[in-house]
Amino acid sequence: MRSIYLLAVALLCGSVANAQLLKNIKDAVKNKAEQKTVQKSADKTGDVMDDVLNGKAFKKKKKGEEEEEKDEKNKNEKEKTAPQGKTFSLYSKFDFIPGEKVIAFEDFSQDNAGDFPAKWNTNTSAEVVTATELPGKWLKLDGNGVFMPAFITSLPENFTLEMDLICNDGFRTTSSPLYLAIASLKNQSEYTRWQQGQGGQEGFQLWFLPNMVSQKAGRIGYNQVSGTEGSRQQFETDKFHGYGGKNTVKVSIWRQKRRIRMYLDEEKVIDVQQGLGDANYNSLVFTMNTSTTKPDYYLISNIRIAGGLPDMRSKFMTEGKVSTSAILFDVNSDRIKPASFPVIKEMAAVLKENGNVRVKIVGHTDSDGDDAHNKALSIKRADAVKALLEKEFGIGADRMETDGKGESEPVEKDNSPAAKANNRRVEFVKL
Repeated sequence: MRSIYLLAVALLCGSVANAQLLKNIKDAVKNKAEQKTVQKSADKTGDVMDDVLNGKAFKKKKKGEEEEEKDEKNKNEKEKTAPQGKTFSLYSKFDFIPGEKVIAFEDFSQDNAGDFPAKWNTNTSAEVVTATELPGKWLKLDGNGVFMPAFITSLPENFTLEMDLICNDGFRTTSSPLYLAIASLKNQSEYTRWQQGQGGQEGFQLWFLPNMVSQKAGRIGYNQVSGTEGSRQQFETDKFHGYGGKNTVKVSIWRQKRRIRMYLDEEKVIDVQQGLGDANYNSLVFTMNTSTTKPDYYLISNIRIAGGLPDMRSKFMTEGKVSTSAILFDVNSDRIKPASFPVIKEMAAVLKENGNVRVKIVGHTDSDGDDAHNKALSIKRADAVKALLEKEFGIGADRMETDGKGESEPVEKDNSPAAKANNRRVEFVKL
């Protein structure tokens, strides 16, 4: 028994000794590491102090080194502002030119999320929404009904209409198309006649359905409607459908008296020479006709209606200045939207035909935001237009100057969405 007791005591003492030994080794390693860290830091500090004392820390760069850094900085800045050529090349055959004077503009900025827009009428319900991945506000349409922007009460014989259109991923074939009619109404209360089966309509109705049974394409079409009579056509399109990441599209519509053309992004998809008759077409009417659309939906925004086609060549050469609100940029950005390509292409053609002419490109913004920011943004936008003219069309940089006026020179004084759209413009001034 005594032997067992002595053995246990010996083992216990050995364990304590081993633990103490391990602790001592660990502390020694830690102290050594700390000493190395301190020494390394001291060495670095000493090196820095030596550089300071020897004048190395404040040594000026050689001229060549400064120029290389400056060139690299300029290159980086240019890459930030210059548009991507690949994106713009898709629009090289895009011949849609937006109207010069904005008649109406709707981005729902004046409406609260969750409300039906104050300047619209409907016989059902809808709501303005926002989304973290989308800029601005959008009108969400997901139910059976008719929706009319009541602030549009007249349309000229020649106008352009643009809007952004989105559907949800996985949009079903059983859900409703979205219809958009250029309509003739005797009074605005007649807009509900565009509900399916009502009759008595007069106008040209375009429609979009972003799916087919194959799930490989969407469908678009048009209905020429007069009373109970009308002709219909439909087509497949891969530009807008709820599968494959093609659920966002820019819709551009061009009316020239009777003729109607429609583009999805850069592609012309409908061209009807005798689309309209002799009626007074004065309204736009959106319609959905299937009550089982939910949970599918459409989002619409940035509806821009403009009249008159700009004669850039004549104005620039005879009047010495041309102004356009049809060069569009991303919100609060100098990134040019690809749909602006035809307008810039038109200006490039004028400059190519008149090789000795120099031009000043002047950017203007609306009054949203502070003065200093808008001033800087307008200059950046002018620089972006210059960069595109040089890169895509070969206009010499030495023939172009840029400037920006911010919000200081509005062409319209009121604060309406249409006025703001007209104030956001680019001017080309002959030098």
